[in-house]
Amino acid sequence: MKTDFEIAREATLEPIYDIAAKAGISAVELEPYGKHIAKVPYTLINEEKVKKCNLILVTSITPTKSGNGKTTVSVGLALGMNRIGKNAVVALREPSLGPCFGMKGGAAGGGYAQVLPMEKINLHFTGDFHAITSANNMIAAC
Repeated sequence: MKTDFEIAREATLEPIYDIAAKAGISAVELEPYGKHIAKVPYTLINEEKVKKCNLILVTSITPTKSGNGKTTVSVGLALGMNRIGKNAVVALREPSLGPCFGMKGGAAGGGYAQVLPMEKINLHFTGDFHAITSANNMIAAC
């Protein structure tokens, strides 16, 4: 059985601009962080389209040392929906802060349901993790 790391290394990543285009988002709307990560402004939310769509919220309340599997479930669900011809997109709000606080190994899901590039997600993502970690360290030092 392949490890998460081996599966991730074998994957060919598409440029974020291509992925955005498939979702109907133009390149000028993106705030890119390298070739494979970007933030999308909330102003792109079209309330009329939202009313016609379905939303699946994945959440949990009982944390474990190895996580709960929300990212893995979310990614796997979207992959499955797309496989059967549905137009599904996953929106992850900064996956897990566990790695920042030394609570678990990663925040990118597992197996064939991973968010890539995992090392960027687990090592400061878009810089927001670093800001939270720094704030936590400052508060702890006080």
